[in-house]
Amino acid sequence: MTEHTTKQFDVDIDQIRSELLRMGGIVQSMIRDAMQVVTDGDSAALERVRDNEKLVNKLEVEIDERITNLIALRQPAAVDLRIVLAVSKMLTDMERCGDEAENIARRANRIYEDASRFVPDLELQHIAMAVINMLNEVMDSFARHDSIKAAEVVRHDKQVDKEWKSAVRSLVSYMIEDPRTISGGIDLLFVARSLERIGDHCKNMSERVIFMVHGADVRHQGVKAAERLVREETQGADRES
Repeated sequence: MTEHTTKQFDVDIDQIRSELLRMGGIVQSMIRDAMQVVTDGDSAALERVRDNEKLVNKLEVEIDERITNLIALRQPAAVDLRIVLAVSKMLTDMERCGDEAENIARRANRIYEDASRFVPDLELQHIAMAVINMLNEVMDSFARHDSIKAAEVVRHDKQVDKEWKSAVRSLVSYMIEDPRTISGGIDLLFVARSLERIGDHCKNMSERVIFMVHGADVRHQGVKAAERLVREETQGADRES
């Protein structure tokens, strides 16, 4: 690319980055609001989630169009193409995080709409805070091109999986011991599952950050493989500098 074209590409990709980061902030607020619905059936929080879900969908379409135009007009190659591909994949995962937040709010609202749907006193807020922190770290690693932090998110997903399985076991125990909890407990099972899926999407995005920085695909290779690659690549870059 010519210098002029390169500068314009930088402007275009910076705009796309900014919009993706904005999208991430909206999704974080959606998860917080959705968990507020879980806690006390807050109807205002439910409406905010629904409104923001529409905004996230709109942003996905707009960013995707920007990416398509960028590829068509700038024809990025090598590292530039890698960045564009990573952002495109992250965009899909981010939108799905928003979908899961909306699912959480909808399920929680069902519980509070029917007073007979007894809900066991189960703490899911800790898992929610964990995935919110994961999303925040993904966005930070993306903004800073920090593959070390991205690898940490991959490891954090393992802990979220453990907490999700523990929550499922507790819910099943509640439902076995007290049939009154079955209806509400099933909805909470879906809430817990949505939180776990948000963690999975954060892991996917962190793997895309590693790909963006190092050009290596660490999907399906496990936490240790991702950490080893990042460590080796980072140490190699330090030696060269």
